[in-house]
Amino acid sequence: MKLNERSLAFYATCDSPADNAGFLYKRGERHTAYHRRWFVLKGNMLFYFEERESREPVGVIVLEGCTVELCDSAEEFAFAIRFSGTKSRTYVLAAESQAAMESWVKSLSRASFDYMRLVVRELEKQLEEMRWGPASGCGGYQQSPGSWKPKPLGPERCPERLPALPAILPKENGCAVWNNAQGADQPPNTSSCGRHDSEGNPRPPPVPPRRRASSTEAGSARAAVAESPSTFCRLHERYGQEVARLRQDWLERRRGLP
Repeated sequence: MKLNERSLAFYATCDSPADNAGFLYKRGERHTAYHRRWFVLKGNMLFYFEERESREPVGVIVLEGCTVELCDSAEEFAFAIRFSGTKSRTYVLAAESQAAMESWVKSLSRASFDYMRLVVRELEKQLEEMRWGPASGCGGYQQSPGSWKPKPLGPERCPERLPALPAILPKENGCAVWNNAQGADQPPNTSSCGRHDSEGNPRPPPVPPRRRASSTEAGSARAAVAESPSTFCRLHERYGQEVARLRQDWLERRRGLP
């Protein structure tokens, strides 16, 4: 994207909402005298005008690769915007009150894209924690992302005590039945939870006893499987509501700032 003076002046004076605006005292580059200027923060650009009613900004500071910190100066409530380059200029500004200085330091520190990337990474980390969850399972067994399965609704139980219903029930003599694999007629072993084999791998859940199911039960099972919403959709909706609530709280706090 190419920028010129006209596009910058239009962006600085357009009706788009500003992240912060107010009068600050700016120290000159050659002369150490302070001049009162009207500052407008939009995104990562800090515009400053000679007067509040000015149509064009005097200058703009791109807040990338910089730090905002308090500094010692002849003016009270002073802070500085320092860039990492060796020949980069340091902008020294001063607010009119302690509250205004804190507001400007907070707004300028959060204006860069580097800060936004950190926020996005933190939100992604929280989303991953919500999806996979902490170490779970009986006996301290931790599930890997590839073996993650949706948790059943209701009270938590041992996985080996909950036989899984297949998506498509096999049929025998025209009737839907349970999985009749080898050893299905044997009663399940529920003496312990989270037991492992000789190689240290978790044992699969036992196969439930064979029984016949009526066509009504089979139809209900298929309907329950078909109507159950995706776990990812539920996580996405929950995460979206959380982000919307946090953004609303942030907007309300920002409106309350002076």
